[in-house]
Amino acid sequence: MQPEVVTTGEESRPAAFPGAPLTPSETPPPVVTIIRHSRGLFDLNLPGLWAYRELLAFLIWRDIKVRYKQAAIGLLWVVVQPVMQMIIFTVIFNRLAGIRGQAGVPYPLFVFSGLLPWTLFANGLTQVTNSVVSNGSLISKVYFPRLIIPIASVVAGLVDFGVSLVILGALMVYYHHAPSISAVAIPFFVLVAILSALAAGLWLSILNVRFRDVQYTIPFLTQALLFLSPVAYGTTLVPVRYRALLGLNPMTSVIEGFRWAFIGGPAPWSHSFVASLTMVGVLLVTGIVFFRRQEKTFADLI
Repeated sequence: MQPEVVTTGEESRPAAFPGAPLTPSETPPPVVTIIRHSRGLFDLNLPGLWAYRELLAFLIWRDIKVRYKQAAIGLLWVVVQPVMQMIIFTVIFNRLAGIRGQAGVPYPLFVFSGLLPWTLFANGLTQVTNSVVSNGSLISKVYFPRLIIPIASVVAGLVDFGVSLVILGALMVYYHHAPSISAVAIPFFVLVAILSALAAGLWLSILNVRFRDVQYTIPFLTQALLFLSPVAYGTTLVPVRYRALLGLNPMTSVIEGFRWAFIGGPAPWSHSFVASLTMVGVLLVTGIVFFRRQEKTFADLI
């Protein structure tokens, strides 16, 4: 069930004769539109999202422009961040700690291929968590499906991902490492990374509306998840008895799958991958339902 729209009043009423002005008693009443929140538990209002698709496109474009409008070096920040992380991880984990990535794959290429999906997820999680609060002035003034805001925030990160993807291609050329036919599966893993960020971010965005200090926990959360995800190391380095716990992290399967699609290695299809997809699906559906149930209170709390 979509939000119910009730329109009352008449749009026009004929005068006594053509051209005659309307008397006060003949003046049509104003048209009043009443929007009632839907009461269905699993009403996702997908037709409503489609009806506001132009607003979604506008918010995506606005988020992209705002992100780089006053940046000193613009899109170069997208290149500097993963490249610097790759250099730091290579020096600390590979050169000093002696951690190896994947046989036959240079470590910088190995770690950079893991940083790409991870950065997409981490940035998306941060943006979605802060999206509702940062758009408070818009939410309090006009009606539209509130779910559009977090969706626009996470989709806007694809621009950063696309630029970093070019850097990965340059690294593959530099190290003479060509991708295999498995690269056709890359859009699937990108989609899972986006849905993972959206699923977790929806829950955190609701909490952030009520408790503003939630936004300060996101840097710590993403930093902890970075080391709990196989970005700087492969899953083969993790003891077998702990791999099931590592598989509970949805980004484990995404990172391993992204590497498999780009630089080869073992295929990610396993029981842990199915468990990760199931977890993302459950978090996403419950997050959307909870978000839809709480969105009517956003304007009062922001």
